[in-house]
Amino acid sequence: MNTIPSVNLKDFTSNDPNRKQNFVNAIGKAYEEIGFVALKGHFLDDVLVENLYKEVKNFFTLPTETKRKYEIPGIGGQRGYVSFGKESAKGKKEGDLKEFWHFGQYVDDDEKLKEEYPENVSVEELPEFNEVGKETYKMLEKTAKYVLRALALHLGLEETYFDNYIHNGNSILRPIHYPPIKEEPKEAVRAAAHGDINLITLLMGAQGRGLQVQNHTGEWIDAIAEPDELMINVGDMLSRHTNNKLKSTIHRVINPPKELWGTSRYSIPFFMHPVSSMKLDVLDGCIDENNPKAFDDTTAGEFLTERLIELGLIKK
Repeated sequence: MNTIPSVNLKDFTSNDPNRKQNFVNAIGKAYEEIGFVALKGHFLDDVLVENLYKEVKNFFTLPTETKRKYEIPGIGGQRGYVSFGKESAKGKKEGDLKEFWHFGQYVDDDEKLKEEYPENVSVEELPEFNEVGKETYKMLEKTAKYVLRALALHLGLEETYFDNYIHNGNSILRPIHYPPIKEEPKEAVRAAAHGDINLITLLMGAQGRGLQVQNHTGEWIDAIAEPDELMINVGDMLSRHTNNKLKSTIHRVINPPKELWGTSRYSIPFFMHPVSSMKLDVLDGCIDENNPKAFDDTTAGEFLTERLIELGLIKK
């Protein structure tokens, strides 16, 4: 498979059972074969997207000492600012060539979870930044809910199987800035080859070359979305839960050709996480004699902690 399939969420949300089933079949096939789709028909409108990019660029152009005010110690980078080169891919010593911000869940109906999650961080200098971030978070969370409903049907589960797990889930919206490259990077790339930790990732800003996906013959293929598309991929939690039936695909962001080193790149992934108590035990329907159970039982919270240690974002 050498291209990323494109699907339209409006087929799933239509009242036409054939269109809905065709969407379920198409996204299920794509996630079994390559783990990525390009999705049209999502809940982000053009004005919101434009405002978000404006605010994100405004934040990353603030002076470094101003941004550093929003780097919160002791929470593994789960909210606020994470400075350049702090994160590295699993197994890599070199820090990725990026800085980023984290918006997290907005809990309003569960005091226990409100205490479990770090608070979102407000940027005093940019009054619109947090409001636009919150609205984007909500629209991407809504989009992800319908994608997971389609995947539940594909897996032979009740359509709303994931709904309670993702309500108030530990999801993260991460605006990323890959700054201009000023000197020959020794080993570092903008984002080294990695799989995502979570259930699914919805990526804004995959227009133009940079993001690459490794298909199952080991080839790297460009993953380029149309301006109205989100790139959506399976993460390791969903891969474990389905016994690798749905594939969590290795991907990376390569450095641009030298003539484009002077340019910034922005991308904005939304990492859809469930609540930490969700059991990621392999689904019975994904085990058979050809596919014995491949993963130990764990919860989403335990798995996340293990991976954040591997990424160097929290210490043992």
